[in-house]
Amino acid sequence: MLADVVLPLAVPGAYTYHLPKSMEGQVSVGSRVVVPLGKSKRYTGIVIRLLEEAKDIDYKDIEELVDDRPLLLQSQIDLWRWIANYYMCYPGEVMKAALPSGLKLESETCYTLSEDFVFDDETAENYSETECLILKSLSVEAKKLNDIRKEIQKIGVIAAIRRLTESGAVEVAEKVSQSFKAKTELHVRLGEQYQSEESLSTILDMLAASKRTQNQENLLLAYLELSSYSTVLTLKNENLLKLVSKKQLIDRVGPGGESALSSLKKKGILETYNVEVGRLKSHKALPGLLERPLSKEQDQARREILDGFEKNDVVLLHGVTSSGKTEVYIKLIEKTLQEGKQVLYLLPEIALTTQITTRLGKVFGDKLGIYHSKFPDNERVELWHRQLGDKAFPIILGVRSALFLPFKNLGLIIVDEEHETSYKQQDPAPRYHARDVAIVMAKQAGAKVLLGTATPSLESYANATCGKFGLVQLFTRYGEVQLPEIIVEDVKELKRKKLMSTPFSPRLTEEIHTVLNRGEQAILFQNRRGYSPQIECTKCGWVPYCSRCDVALTFHQRLNRLVCHYCGATYEIPKSCPQCENTELRDIGWGTEKVESAVESCFSEAKVARMDLDTTRSRAAYEGIISDFQRGKTNLLVGTQMITKGLDFDRVSVVGILNADQMLNMCDYRAHERAFQMMAQVAGRAGRRGKQGKVILQTRQPDSPIVKQVVTNDYESMFLCEMADRRMFRYPPIVRMITIYLKHKNEDIVSKASFALANMLRPHFNSDILGPDRPAVGRIQLMHIRKLMLKIDPQFSAQSIRKTLLSARESLLKTQGFKSLVVFFDVDPL
Repeated sequence: MLADVVLPLAVPGAYTYHLPKSMEGQVSVGSRVVVPLGKSKRYTGIVIRLLEEAKDIDYKDIEELVDDRPLLLQSQIDLWRWIANYYMCYPGEVMKAALPSGLKLESETCYTLSEDFVFDDETAENYSETECLILKSLSVEAKKLNDIRKEIQKIGVIAAIRRLTESGAVEVAEKVSQSFKAKTELHVRLGEQYQSEESLSTILDMLAASKRTQNQENLLLAYLELSSYSTVLTLKNENLLKLVSKKQLIDRVGPGGESALSSLKKKGILETYNVEVGRLKSHKALPGLLERPLSKEQDQARREILDGFEKNDVVLLHGVTSSGKTEVYIKLIEKTLQEGKQVLYLLPEIALTTQITTRLGKVFGDKLGIYHSKFPDNERVELWHRQLGDKAFPIILGVRSALFLPFKNLGLIIVDEEHETSYKQQDPAPRYHARDVAIVMAKQAGAKVLLGTATPSLESYANATCGKFGLVQLFTRYGEVQLPEIIVEDVKELKRKKLMSTPFSPRLTEEIHTVLNRGEQAILFQNRRGYSPQIECTKCGWVPYCSRCDVALTFHQRLNRLVCHYCGATYEIPKSCPQCENTELRDIGWGTEKVESAVESCFSEAKVARMDLDTTRSRAAYEGIISDFQRGKTNLLVGTQMITKGLDFDRVSVVGILNADQMLNMCDYRAHERAFQMMAQVAGRAGRRGKQGKVILQTRQPDSPIVKQVVTNDYESMFLCEMADRRMFRYPPIVRMITIYLKHKNEDIVSKASFALANMLRPHFNSDILGPDRPAVGRIQLMHIRKLMLKIDPQFSAQSIRKTLLSARESLLKTQGFKSLVVFFDVDPL
């Protein structure tokens, strides 16, 4: 029997291995196995196919079966295949993206004594002191280099190991280690000889006879009470015995408990043992929330969605901000659970899970599981294993990586804020779009997909208007609250009149003072983090750039450093200009950090918080920011696009969009679509309860069609205008796009390779291939970049296009001088 095994490597296809007879019947599709590769490497792979053994071919053996049961379901393997095929990446890259780190066993270099080497007093005379210590350590077990160095703590360990390896006394071995460890808790139980009623009475009498053993008596009595041992003895039913943790017992007894337990352990009366405990938090449902009725408009939308599912597998719910889409989702989830099926609820950002988790947890309680990258890896591994078992969560709430979890009976996928670019994975491969993968995943499982948003992507809305998706619209805010009033402030005119000495217009300043004095809240949106986008010499205009990337460095005042937002490198702030030696350098532009500083100066009554990538590095940080703002501990929130993504705050009355032009003037065919989405979404944070909110939109282009469409919330007009442009210039969704990227440290090589690849492809695609071009940021982390753009009419065969592109890449990489190139494809780029 043979097995095709996918390894976590960027190589095409799978490797075939021989399945030893001892493993036949134990290894199946989806099993995790350890296999050799090359002379000494060991990798953990996934079996994706079992096949009959071919004759006359000598395959390497699978060395080890890792798990008792398969780690993947067949449906997951089918989805992996589709992702690798559609997004033109390697199966191993999909594997690396799909599995939590704790499920990817790592191959680490270890050292062990050679099989024919014997270390004793006689052989020790031939080695130095350090070498003898190493040999003694390795005679116990194989060890990694770092472990040897920590144990011996002498200078020259590496040199000594090299000498021992060269002499043949020590050899290198590849040890496969697993990073996931089950969480255990120390528990207490009675020693075997003290489990009868007679022996217990004897030992209690003995402890009571002496004052010196009073603590021991108290601790033993506490254990008997906590474990309900008297009930067990009376009813002669060991199943009634309750588990007692060491911490629980010590807390009950108080001071002296540790020493008392130690004494009872020495006497054999009590013993401790480890019990595996779960890391996953459970939620407690509040009674009655599921019975809360929908409004007339919400219930109409719910019925239309269910009707839509009769005709289409995918339905788009286009509902304005604060229309109560989440309540509609809850009713649909309830119906799916009643049918005995599972639900996957996808969100674009980790920051959103805090509020939605609380909300869904109160409704569905312990039926809800959470999965995202800010959770510790061990928790994600535990959830993965639980989903494979009999106690799987019926509802999973997560970000795009939750798509890769095992689902045995999937019934519904909800993709909330479906327009968000965060659903698209950029680097590394696979460069997949979670919304599109969710649709394929649901089709394979026979499930339905609900796409929800106030500002649909053009692709989804076009699919809905042509009948490919169902379309349901919900244009009334919950409680019949009006959409916010949007006031446009002409920044250009205000600056001409010298009325803007701060980033806040006079109207915005007045409105913020008013709401803060009323005990309400405000949000300021500036889609650029850091203190200022760049610093500049006042004399010659010199601007510091990253030495590794072609991008200006951003000034971060709190760090007092210049930071590259592409590679993360930091630099000291120069004391003078290196070109003209001028010592006067000024910061240009506004980032969220600078806006926060301006808020503290302009609004003394503000308790300000900032929400951007710099302040939300950890799970606790973003949860704290949202929680503090929700509870009123802070009343003015400054943030980037993070704050536009569906957050729900009761007391926000005013939202300020500080620089709309930054979004409108991007060099991107999607600029106007994204500007509309972002401004409409952030505007929707205002006035969500009770009364109409206000939005102050600051721009130098008050007459721009997009600004007018945002003011009137006219999505339909924006859609028609954008679609007309896309038809004229042939951009998605009229055509499909694939971007081809080439990277190399040598700019001349990458330039020549890009023209060579373009020449290979032009006979196949003619004018539909554009480039090669140097992107706006043409060098990142010392790698020079070129790109080609391919526009594909929908009627063309996707399979033949992929075959042509992959063949061209293979030919290019075989060309002399181009073998070290990095070439990859971005299918359906954003």
